Amino acid sequence: MESNKNNNAFVIVDVQNDFCPGGKLAVSEGDKIVPIINNLSSIFFKVVATQDWHPSNHVSFAKSHPGKNEFETIELEDNVQILWPEHCVQGTEGADFHPDLDLRPVDLIIRKGTNPNLDSYSAFFENDHKTATGLGYYLKGFGIKKVFLCGLATDVCVFYSAMDSAYLGFETYVIEDASRGVDVPEGNLKNSLDKMIQSGIKIIKSDEVKIYL
Repeated sequence: MESNKNNNAFVIVDVQNDFCPGGKLAVSEGDKIVPIINNLSSIFFKVVATQDWHPSNHVSFAKSHPGKNEFETIELEDNVQILWPEHCVQGTEGADFHPDLDLRPVDLIIRKGTNPNLDSYSAFFENDHKTATGLGYYLKGFGIKKVFLCGLATDVCVFYSAMDSAYLGFETYVIEDASRGVDVPEGNLKNSLDKMIQSGIKIIKSDEVKIYL
């Protein structure tokens, strides 16, 4: 099945080994979304995949801050940084896409978090909220009006990507069953979904996608 419209894009967020079961920062059932994504990707005009791609000395790693523990927060110049376990280090197996993810329909891969001094949750902007990844320009250059997002994790990188997508003026959809959340702290997943809905983002299921294309 193919869409006959060319104003839509599918953004697959961080479906990487380190975010799937067995990975260093695993999201529960993160691998379960892969078949759903594979079934969807062929129907979109443009398909983009994002990839966390951190240097080994990245500012977001707890090991980069002696005396600090994983999941603590620290103050940086412009924002608060959660300290994560080392994950998605450039060139490692953990940074690779899940082996079952079909990359053939993917037109563009955005690697984010490459600056050792700046984290990057969103597919559109790094965490200073000023440094653009280039994705917004790419999509607008192709006349994209509708952006459909999925991936890992719903309440972190998918959330920030969707909020930035809406901020940039795209009609934005999050495919809930093609995403999984971490829900840390408890309630964060619901709060993130509520914030997205309040921002005009539509939360849909994979079997509804064709209705909105």
